[in-house]
Amino acid sequence: MPTALLALAAFIAVIIVWNVVFKRNMGEAMLLGMITTALFAGAQAPAYLLGGLADALTHDVLYAALAFVFMAHLIDVTGLIQKILAILNSVFGRIRGGPAFIDTAGSAVFGSLSGSNSANTASSGSFTGPWMVRTGWTPTRAATVLAGNGGMGAALPPSASMVIMVGFAGGMVTTGQVYLALLAAGAYQILLRIGLVMYFVRRDGIPKADRQDLVPLRTSLREGAGALSIFLGALIPIVVTIGPVADFLSTSTPVGDALGEISLLTWIPIMIIGFSLVAGRDRLPTNIRGWSALLDGAMPKFATIGALLFFAIAASEILGRLGLAGDVNALLADLPVNRFLLVAVVGLVVALVAGPLSSTATLTAVGQISFLALVGVGVDPLLAVVAILVFASTEGASPPASGSIFVAAGLTGARPESTFLPLIAYYMIPIFLIGCLIGWGFLPVLGG
Repeated sequence: MPTALLALAAFIAVIIVWNVVFKRNMGEAMLLGMITTALFAGAQAPAYLLGGLADALTHDVLYAALAFVFMAHLIDVTGLIQKILAILNSVFGRIRGGPAFIDTAGSAVFGSLSGSNSANTASSGSFTGPWMVRTGWTPTRAATVLAGNGGMGAALPPSASMVIMVGFAGGMVTTGQVYLALLAAGAYQILLRIGLVMYFVRRDGIPKADRQDLVPLRTSLREGAGALSIFLGALIPIVVTIGPVADFLSTSTPVGDALGEISLLTWIPIMIIGFSLVAGRDRLPTNIRGWSALLDGAMPKFATIGALLFFAIAASEILGRLGLAGDVNALLADLPVNRFLLVAVVGLVVALVAGPLSSTATLTAVGQISFLALVGVGVDPLLAVVAILVFASTEGASPPASGSIFVAAGLTGARPESTFLPLIAYYMIPIFLIGCLIGWGFLPVLGG
């Protein structure tokens, strides 16, 4: 087996054995997994290790995850989240599992706009995550739902992943065909997630909100209207980068060239923190000792999430340097020509690689060879494109290196490793099966 694929297998195996078998903490497991991955470079292992660590230090997901940890801590200590939750409970509190349904709907809407899994998890989960925990969901279950929903950034059109695959398909499919077919495939994923929320609500005994907690909407709005301003922190970056306002700014104003440099994943938490400081100013410390205590309260979460994600990103960068994309291309080119088997193997490879590399990076590297391999054994070109995009959409729920997992854990206070098995069982495997059924022609899509 090629070196990079062996390194990927070893990375996952070390983490599982060290954490599950030896019961050691996930920070140690990620560190050992990263070092093990670098050892596959042989004499160049030190250089690969240092290069991976250096690349991780400049990765926007790392800083975004830490920013979301502080953001969640700040809106909690200032009391803003309690005011927002009171308003949300006034509207949706009578629905069991209300915040999870809202997150599913919000992730579908924002996912179709942003196309980014980690940003999708962050934008909707910033508010629904704490809301879920405060209405009876365990932190682990809440983080699982948030990360699982985050994958809809690549599951719904339009997205960068869709554009990549349309380009690789050339004249075999049109953008309109892929758009409609992916919309149908995304609908299957939305239905899956709604069904999972309903199952979790029954299994975990999620209660309705207590009647005494359901204050009239007029009252909750009067007391917490100012707290709603922090939603502008998410809305403003979205509006100026996506949609008609973004089009106007990019074509008719001097700031047009700069809009492409705005990262939603970075600017959403920064903007929300800014609005939180204004809206919650009456609860902020007034001296250095108070600010020190506020920051100290966030430090344990910084240490946990930051270390895990840092080592995960570094390992991903090392895998890229080892040539993971080339190894996957070689593997797919040598697979036996059986339509049903090849669809499943392509799906497995894309799903495994998308976690550490992200869906767009994976498809950029191996999307074309995957598409040609499927078409070569008789898979309809449109179904091949859509199936590959569905496989890549497992990125958000793909442990151990998906950024969505760490963002979700930071927002809910969960241990990232506690979500790994639930994400595989409830999201990765069902989504993988949806992709297979589409590729095999058993699950219809528009135009397919």
